[in-house]
Amino acid sequence: MVWKPHVTVAAIIERENRFLLVEEETPRGLQLNQPAGHFEENEDLITAVKREVLEETAWQFEPEHLISIQLWRRNPKFPTFVRICFSGHCHNYNPNQLLDEGIVATHWITRDEIAAAQHRLRSPLVLISVDEYLSGQRYSLDILKSFLDLGHD
Repeated sequence: MVWKPHVTVAAIIERENRFLLVEEETPRGLQLNQPAGHFEENEDLITAVKREVLEETAWQFEPEHLISIQLWRRNPKFPTFVRICFSGHCHNYNPNQLLDEGIVATHWITRDEIAAAQHRLRSPLVLISVDEYLSGQRYSLDILKSFLDLGHD
């Protein structure tokens, strides 16, 4: 079997010193996470993060910066993840949209509330990403390049 990491995207969305998190059902119970999910075939990274935020929160997301590219594994028995973390803003909330399966609720919470709930975080990357964002870590989206279906044989 060929080893490969799971590629995911995540969004840091801050408004009035609160961050948008989802509360989701996981094998370890209800946990908090940034709007995030797996990168899918035939989409670029920007499209993937916009889709995931919309599916999980009912908000339309506009990425503005790349915060970090994170390599994470809980321990050697668990899968490895490459997580591309963006920041940006939301607009056009649709309160009638059904959220992705497993998403129980969305919450706008402060950094301190996130830190106090560390035992409920999907991964340590949730708080790490918020802290990276709050420290001013930002990279231009221009660093991302997509070369899909160039027709070059």
